[in-house]
This record gives sequence, structure tokens and C-alpha cells, in this order.
Amino acid sequence: MKTLLKNIGCLQTPVGSNSHTGAAQGENVKYMNAAVVMEDGIIKEIFEDGKLPEGNFDAEYDADGCLVTPGLVDGHTHLIFGGYRQHEVAMKLKGADYLDILRAGGGILDTVRKTRAASKEDLYIKSASFLDEMIGMGVTTVEAKSGYGLDLENEIKMLEVIKDLNDRHMVDVVSTFMGPHAIPPEYEGRGDEYIDMVIDEMLPVVKEKNLAEFCDIFCEDSVFNAEQSRKYMTKAKEMGFALKIHADEIEAIGGSELAGELGATSAEHLIAITESGQKALAAGGVTAMCLPATSFYLGKTFAPAREMIEKGTPVAMASDFNPGSCPSLNLQFCINLGCLKYKMTPEEVLTAVTINPACGIGRGDKVGTVEPGKQADLVIWNAPDFEMVCYRFGSNMVKRVIKNGEIVDRRRKTR
Repeated sequence: MKTLLKNIGCLQTPVGSNSHTGAAQGENVKYMNAAVVMEDGIIKEIFEDGKLPEGNFDAEYDADGCLVTPGLVDGHTHLIFGGYRQHEVAMKLKGADYLDILRAGGGILDTVRKTRAASKEDLYIKSASFLDEMIGMGVTTVEAKSGYGLDLENEIKMLEVIKDLNDRHMVDVVSTFMGPHAIPPEYEGRGDEYIDMVIDEMLPVVKEKNLAEFCDIFCEDSVFNAEQSRKYMTKAKEMGFALKIHADEIEAIGGSELAGELGATSAEHLIAITESGQKALAAGGVTAMCLPATSFYLGKTFAPAREMIEKGTPVAMASDFNPGSCPSLNLQFCINLGCLKYKMTPEEVLTAVTINPACGIGRGDKVGTVEPGKQADLVIWNAPDFEMVCYRFGSNMVKRVIKNGEIVDRRRKTR
């Protein structure tokens, strides 16, 4: 199928299939009065200055003079979970923080109980509705983690839901196994034994069933320390998984340094990252997956994204959608926070929600830019320029979404 998107006021995009660092993070190409030719879901040609291609098309779409960008990429979500945790709001208002709630048996462990009790079908239906909402807000590719099962049966259940979502939903879903997300109640006080069980029993099954590309771990005070994280990540790397790590969210205990040492694809959170951690990420070519909406929701400080850009680390932003620390899947809000709290330019922000997270989930060669040969995932915005998207907050600024070369039907999101 050959399609044309015409009458684009401004087509703004990063270029290339690699992570953008330093000054390059702020480099976008802007085509004015542009048009894009797409065929069989792939971008074929880009025209500017009012020029249009010759020939016939199976479909023509009109951007009405609006801004067009690549489809957004959400590189960090905990999309699959049972229940919700709205009751924690009152606890937080009384002064309980994230680790206080976790130590009391709530937090992640509360979601674990509800996820274990949920059927695979129920988890699929719930998660598919989240993807419907996401694509309506411009997100066309998503990373999704397991980690609310914490035993073999339920971790596999979650990963199978992620696989089904990728197979059946229009949004592309990239799978991450995060068995070491917390220590389950049955292993309380025996974190080393739990890590051994994950390595010996879970990882081989995940690999055999080909249910994940990445492995992640929560390296944090009261969860998994740096040595436990090293042991798990080293084994996962030996088995052929790419690596991620939740690092320096609350305390800097060596997670960022470990990410750089082991060549992780990305390190997530980084609110408390130190100078040595920043140097390690830059030296290792690790994407800094920053999660500003989590800082906002928890009332925490914001990761030093500005510093990391200037020190040569590719910075990405993601929603961290989850039922506890960030019950929001609105990546547009992260765009706003990127400017307001990270002090990033609109061009740097666009890079941080397109090509950099795409590279951070192993998809930089397919999505994240509008270029010939890339997947035809585009967003038409109710805005003349990306500055307007950064400026407005609290409203969905998306006009229409094009996924694989076709306008997304507002009612049908499954393939």
C-alpha cells in the first residue's frame, strides 16, 4: 500500500539510527511545507518547499499545515500489573515514602499479590486498554517489563501477555524480564537465594521461550545491592540478553557504575546519580533513561539530565507508567517536564522521546526518526511547532497518529 502525507507545515525529526549525545542531542532537521511518501509501512521519500511526488496513491492524508514528528517511543514502563494502589495516596500524605511502604509489605509487594491473582486474559485486556490510550497520545513503540510475579509461573505469565500485546496490538511492544524487581515474601531476608533462583530457574525458561530481549534489576537500598545486581546481570549477558538496570533512584549504591562497566543498553531513573556514575554511563555509551513524572509524583528531585547531556551521555525520557510511583502513562507530560525541570531545549526533548529511547530499547534502526527506510510511524500534532507541544500541558496535543503508514482508527487498535 502506497500512501502520501501532504500539507505538513513543519516536519521536525532527529536523524540517524544512533543515540544522540552532547550537542547532537539538540540537532533536529526541520522540513517546511513538507510531504512524506510511505509504502508498505516504510518511509520512502520526503519532500519539502511545497513539492509533491508524481503518481497515484492508495491513500492520501492531509496534515492541514500542522507539525509532524516521529512517533513517540516510551522506553520504560511497567505496563502489566494487577489491581491499583490508590490507597497509598493517604499513606504518602502522612509522610510514608516509597521504601517505607515497601518495607511494610505494600508497594511492589501489594501489586505482586494482585498480579499473581489475575488471569492472563484479565492482564491482557487491562494492558491493551493502556496501549489504546498511549497510541492516542502519540506513542507508537513501548518497552514493557515483567516484575510483578516474582516467581516462575507468574513472571512467565506476564511475559506471555507482553508477547501477545506485541503480536496483536498496533503499538510495538519490546519485552524486558525483571524478575529481580523486589524480594518476594517467601524469600524475605534471603535476597541472595532469590537471585540464585532467578538465575538458575527463571532465566533459562525465559531464554528457551524467547520471551524477552532485555533483563533488568532494581539495584537499590533495601532491594538488591550492587554485587547481587552484578551476579544477575553478568549471567544474563552470558545468556545473550541485553541489559538494563534501575539505578540510583533513591540511593547511589553503584548501579550506574555497574551499567557502564557491563555495557548496559540503558540505566533507568538516575535521580541520585553521582559524578562517577555519570562518567561511567558516558564511557560505556549507556542511555540515561530519565523518568521525570516519577520525580513529580513522588515529590523528589529531578535527575541531572542537563549535566548528563553536557557530559556526553545520551538522555532519553520515559513515563515509568506503573501502579505505585507513577500512575501516569502521559509521555506528553514528560515532554513538558523535560523543558521545565530538566532545562532541556525543545529539540533535545524531541530527541529524548524518539531516537534516544529507540536506541535504548534496541530499535534505533527501525523507529525514532522520519527518514527513508524507517518504519512509517508519525504523529500529526495540533500545533504549528514543537515549542507549542512543550509549552502546553494537561491537554492531549495529538491530532492524528500514523502507524506503519496508516492512520490509526480511533476505535480499533488491534491488528
